[in-house]
Amino acid sequence: MAGSNEMAINLVLLGRTQTGKSAAGNSLLGSADFESRLSPNSVTTCCSLGRSCNISGITRRNGCELALRVRVLDTPGFPHSSLSKERVREAVRSALAQHFREEGLHLALLVLRADLPLCPEENEHTVQFIQELLGPTWKDFTAVLLTHADKAKEAGFSEEAYLHSVSSTLLSLLSSVQHKYVFLDNQKSINKEERAIVLQKLLNFIRQNKYQVLLFKHNTE
Repeated sequence: MAGSNEMAINLVLLGRTQTGKSAAGNSLLGSADFESRLSPNSVTTCCSLGRSCNISGITRRNGCELALRVRVLDTPGFPHSSLSKERVREAVRSALAQHFREEGLHLALLVLRADLPLCPEENEHTVQFIQELLGPTWKDFTAVLLTHADKAKEAGFSEEAYLHSVSSTLLSLLSSVQHKYVFLDNQKSINKEERAIVLQKLLNFIRQNKYQVLLFKHNTE
């Protein structure tokens, strides 16, 4: 995954438009690599790779602290205000092959808004999209990232209370990915401590999957 004193993880953000994917990517990287702003249209129109600086205090190996490097691939949402689903799918597929062909992908983060319900039809289209990109083992390499968690908190929901009140559609999705989920605030940039907690959770998911990676090939058709 990296040198003896380093660990690198590769992530991709997937999900519907306006769910906060780019903002989430910036929070994970601790930077402003991706454009993120309020807009009536889809903001992200192409795939973009962001890289973090070495992050300390997150993980250890054999009792020694490792420097963590995070690579995040931001992608256009679907449905998109100006791109067809086919264009989005092919752009993401090409970017996955370009950026993760050598090292592989550790985890796809399916970004959903915690303050909006997940409807069965939306879930069906989302799962189909991920299956087309990641293949039959998509469940092993997918975690749900619930953004706008600050709005759920403002409404008086703890994480446990929130999960007890969500739709059966979301519960079924969480169950299918072995309950790999993380909450993330979107109200403001998260601090180092909050980012460390989120990254540690993602690392735990990767460890549970025995550090396996998905490999992608360029489409030669």
